[in-house]
This record gives sequence, C-alpha cells and structure tokens, in this order.
Amino acid sequence: QVQLVESGGGLVQPGGSLRLSCAASGTIFSIYAMGWYRQAPGKQRELVAAITSGGSTNYADSVKGRFSISGFNAKNTVYLQMNSLKPEDTAVYYCNADLRTIVVGRKDYWGQGTQVTVSS
Repeated sequence: QVQLVESGGGLVQPGGSLRLSCAASGTIFSIYAMGWYRQAPGKQRELVAAITSGGSTNYADSVKGRFSISGFNAKNTVYLQMNSLKPEDTAVYYCNADLRTIVVGRKDYWGQGTQVTVSS
C-alpha cells in the first residue's frame, strides 16, 4: 500500500507564506514525479507545480516566481514553498505521485488534500 501524507496547510494573510509537505510511504520501488494540484470551489483541479526524479520542475503560470517545489530526498518527500500568497491561491491542495510499486506497477497516487486559505 502507498500513502501520501500532506501537511502544512492553514490560514494566512495576503502576502504571507506557507510551506506544504508531502511524504510518500509504502512499498515504493521508484518515484518518477511528484507534484501539487489545487482545486478551488466551483473550479477544476489544476496543476500547481511538479518535479521529476531528474529534478526538472514545472509551474503553473499563476504561481511562477512565487512558489517553489523541491524534494526527492531520501524520505520520498516533496515540499511546496508558497510565498506572496494571494486570495486567489485559496484552494484545497492535493499531493500527487507518479510511482511504481513491485505489486501494482506504475500508477498515480493522491493525497487526501490540505486546505490553504488566504484571507485578511
């Protein structure tokens, strides 16, 4: 079984910062990529940022220059540093991992989501 455990969400004022963490655990053979998606009320889930095992990163245009994704350390953990937060960043943030287990093979996994609210 694979689990993605997220932490770090919360309430922050506009202009503030938050750091999200996502730790993948279980019988993982290899991780190809990890990323963060978000879904605001009434909107579709969208990619925020992603990082591959080779270190390549990809960001949504709306967060470039403000958010930074890092990770793939020995603990299979990815981080999303969010700076200069805006009210429009308010959403449930979901961790995603593209990984392979010996039993299931390659598959996408999702975390349970963590709420980020940017409000004064």
